[in-house]
Amino acid sequence: MRTGSDSGQDRNFDDLAARFKRNVYDRLKGDIRLAVLRRDLAEHVMPLSALNSTMQHTPERIKVLDAGGGQGQLCCDIAKFGHPVDLCDISVEMLDLAKAQADAAGIDNISFIHDSIQHVAGSKLNHYDLVLCHAVLEWVVEPRDLIRCLMHSLKPGGFPSLTFYNVNSIKMKNLLRANFRKVIDDDYTGYRGSLTPTYPRETCEVMEWLEGEHLDLLCHSGIRCFHDYILEPSHRMVNPNEQMELELRLSRQEPFRSLGRYIHLLLKDSG
Repeated sequence: MRTGSDSGQDRNFDDLAARFKRNVYDRLKGDIRLAVLRRDLAEHVMPLSALNSTMQHTPERIKVLDAGGGQGQLCCDIAKFGHPVDLCDISVEMLDLAKAQADAAGIDNISFIHDSIQHVAGSKLNHYDLVLCHAVLEWVVEPRDLIRCLMHSLKPGGFPSLTFYNVNSIKMKNLLRANFRKVIDDDYTGYRGSLTPTYPRETCEVMEWLEGEHLDLLCHSGIRCFHDYILEPSHRMVNPNEQMELELRLSRQEPFRSLGRYIHLLLKDSG
């Protein structure tokens, strides 16, 4: 599979931060992403049960790393309930967006770190109860090394939460648009400045990287299993509540899960 040129460097989003905010975070697609992640975390990480409005808040505090956290929407949700969060990113522009969001919400228990995930996680042995690494694996040159660093920073019994851009979704999108040559050539390169990731991932490939890390899989969900396939832009906001209900319902059902734009894997360290 050809997925873009290898520059030897992980992607820095200083030049795309505003576009991410406008085209992803501030739209229904961003709301769907957050809804799936909140549900998955609330169901399986008890101190985060308050993320699900139907469950009671627990007083236990956990240490959280948001690795490559970007605008920090999910970690702001988590921090609201008193959990201390370290958010690291190599993009100053993304960190500025995250700081602005936290300030607007009156949140003061997030530490914003301008540094690489590899350096931050690699220097924190057995430090975090929960490590979020969302929409990062598809942009880095050495994803296995990144995963090893994340596991290094995780406490025994801790929870890694990973999302990654699903190559099946970009294949299906190109098929629906009759871009058959891209699929034949296995070439999903985005244009310069595109939001299309450099290295879309196979679920089985990521699962293979996680083998040997002594992890139990708690949850496997698809994120945006049909929303992104609605080809008419004006239709993507039709009945948003119904879309949200269906996205949550279908996110763990095959074949819809395997067509999600992103895949979410929530795991637990088994020692």
